[in-house]
Amino acid sequence: MNKSDEKLLVGYWLKLYLADYLPIIRNGSQNTIKSYSYCFCQLLSFIKSKGFVISKLKIEDLTLNIISDFLNSIEVVQKCSVTTRNLRLAAIRSFAKYVSSVEPQYLLWYSRLKYIPNKKENIKTFVGAAQPKIHYLEKEEMQALLNAPDKTTKQGMRDYVLLMFMYNTGTRASEVVNIKISDIHIGSPDTVSVVYVRGKGNKTRPCPLWDTTVKLIEPFLHRSKDDAVFLNKYGNPITRFGIYELVTKYAAKAAELMPSIAKKNVSPHTIRHSTATHLLESGVDINTIRSWLGHVSINTTNIYAEINLKMKAKAIESCNLNNPDLKVKPITDQSIITFLKSLQSDGIFRQIVINMDTSILQIPHHILPAGIGIGYRLSGQAVWTVFYPFCFHP
Repeated sequence: MNKSDEKLLVGYWLKLYLADYLPIIRNGSQNTIKSYSYCFCQLLSFIKSKGFVISKLKIEDLTLNIISDFLNSIEVVQKCSVTTRNLRLAAIRSFAKYVSSVEPQYLLWYSRLKYIPNKKENIKTFVGAAQPKIHYLEKEEMQALLNAPDKTTKQGMRDYVLLMFMYNTGTRASEVVNIKISDIHIGSPDTVSVVYVRGKGNKTRPCPLWDTTVKLIEPFLHRSKDDAVFLNKYGNPITRFGIYELVTKYAAKAAELMPSIAKKNVSPHTIRHSTATHLLESGVDINTIRSWLGHVSINTTNIYAEINLKMKAKAIESCNLNNPDLKVKPITDQSIITFLKSLQSDGIFRQIVINMDTSILQIPHHILPAGIGIGYRLSGQAVWTVFYPFCFHP
């Protein structure tokens, strides 16, 4: 098969996209590459069930109807959520955009696919009424969750510190598991302690730490600088699944004393949502919260603003008296699927090491006595916004 014929095949482009474009050009995270490769495994399996030979599948075979049927099957057959359906669509759009940017002959094909709309999720509460799109804990509920671990045991203390760290920083579970000892910089009496968090797209953001969080986490830092901060009981880095189990276990325990928690689907991301919501309730501006959480788009952060507005409207209503280019080996069906599955396992990804300035920002400690701050650089200057969002004092 000559080069021009290869460029007609889906397999050719998938290998370039997932092995080179995403990890190198886009600097995509391992989680993104895993998610996207899983998406294309599902897509190719679906197309194969329609009678296509995957090794001969052409870009032009990925028609609007085929993609639409695939997305529909995710919801109807696989019983996945609208969110999952939209994530699969995002992966396909990204792939199509890449292909068309390299080969302009596919621009028309991409223009058709990119207008497949996202679906809006129908949100229901436990009694059938409308509720916010995200779950978060009230401050009293968050305190109950933090009180759940048995701090008299080594394991319980580790769990308490982990929960406190997640609440302090608003980090995702995938970010927490990648925090290394070298990422935490303990300040002097006159400077702020900072953790450097690697988020989506391998972007790094600094998050100041409460004094209480620093005191709690310091005993975990007397190991190699390259070690993960949080380890499991076997001495290995804790996993996202391990964090999920930990959070759900203590949520169930906390619900025994505070039944309202039982009505919420508490997960690691709930803690992140709680941090963001509490910041907004305390008057922190939306752009600061965006920087704090590492959101690429302000639209993502605006979800919290919508929730806050609904809460205010509900409070007012309650007072209403009237209220009622690489060489590619010959492609076979198995080789494509094997390639995609290989990208879903750890250790296969190309890592890009970015030399970052990890020096501690010299910030007078009195500026941040009990609050949280967000730091970023503007024209080479360190800029910090400080806020005091929590009634809760650790």
